[in-house]
Amino acid sequence: MKKVVMLLVSAFIFNASFAQEKTVEVGGAPMYPSKNIVQNAINSKDHTTLVAAVTAAGLVETLQTAGPFTVFAPTNAAFDKLPAGTIETLVKPENKGTLTSILTYHVVAGKMDAKAIAAAIKAGGGTATFKTVQGGNLKAMMKGKKLLLMDEKGGTSMVTVKDVYQSNGVIHVTYTVVIPSMGS
Repeated sequence: MKKVVMLLVSAFIFNASFAQEKTVEVGGAPMYPSKNIVQNAINSKDHTTLVAAVTAAGLVETLQTAGPFTVFAPTNAAFDKLPAGTIETLVKPENKGTLTSILTYHVVAGKMDAKAIAAAIKAGGGTATFKTVQGGNLKAMMKGKKLLLMDEKGGTSMVTVKDVYQSNGVIHVTYTVVIPSMGS
C-alpha cells in the first residue's frame, strides 16, 4: 500500500510540475516547454503525418538532442495539400533521402522565436533569409501581422501558431509544406 501511495504522490507531483508550465495548445494538446520537440509533437493530433515522416526519415533521435532548433512544423492539412500519393511515396525506404531533405528544409539551427525572426526581417529591409539544416535557403517576411515563409521554388506558407517553446528549441506551426529546390 505504501508503494501505491508513493507512486500516486510522485505522479501527482510530476503532473503538477507540468501544470505550472506556460503552455501553448497545438493539435488539442498542451506543448510543454520542458519537453523536447519530438515529445511534444507526438501529442499533437494535427501533426501525426509530420511525426510519421520524421520517424520514416530517421530524424527522431536528432530532434531529441539539445539543438537548439527552430522547426516550421506543417500540419496534417499542410501535407494533405501535396499531390495525391506524395506522402505515401516519400515514406518508402527508397525515398528516405528525398524525405529527409524536405523535412530538414523545415529546420533552422538555433532558437528563433517570432520576435527574433521579425527583427531579422526588419534588418533585412522586409525579408530575411535563413539557411536551413538541409542547406537550402528559406525566406521570411511579414504579411500584415502574419509571418510568411517562401521556399526556393516560390511557394509560400503562413505561420499559424508561433512561439511554441520546447526544451531544445521552438516550433512555429505552418499551413503549407515548403519545398527546397532540387539542386539544394
